[in-house]
Amino acid sequence: MPDAAPADVTIALDGSDGCIADARDRTSEFLTRAQSVHGLPVTSRTMGAAQLVVSELVTNALKYAPGPVLLHLRVVDAMVEIEVWDTDPTLPLARAADAGRVGQHGLEIVLAVVQGFETRREPVGKCVTARLALFDDPLLGLGRPARDGGWTAARNEPPEEAG
Repeated sequence: MPDAAPADVTIALDGSDGCIADARDRTSEFLTRAQSVHGLPVTSRTMGAAQLVVSELVTNALKYAPGPVLLHLRVVDAMVEIEVWDTDPTLPLARAADAGRVGQHGLEIVLAVVQGFETRREPVGKCVTARLALFDDPLLGLGRPARDGGWTAARNEPPEEAG
């Protein structure tokens, strides 16, 4: 990863109309800048997942906590960290899966798409952190060298014996 990676950005959200969409847009801008200016390989999967995670976490913060919300985005060790701070000290809990339940699936969705998740109480409020890989593992799905110098499809079988 290049040394000149974008350190971070913090966005203050006041809960006004459109602030969730603004948070998604700012996330897209941050990752686009990481890709175009700093040369970090951000996949379209990561871009979409990051916007989804930001939307869900910011929505929950604005719904359950009075006062401001801070969104902090940073790149660390080939991951984008999404932190959302709010004033409510109550830590979120994912509810048991229930296909019949209408709504309140946000944390379930977040947990399904991230590679890391943690919550912690702060002196005031809490911070929720989600981590997403910037890019997919470049070795997955590449296969193995073929005898003709090309590549074969990836399979769960040992390489052919040289004859």
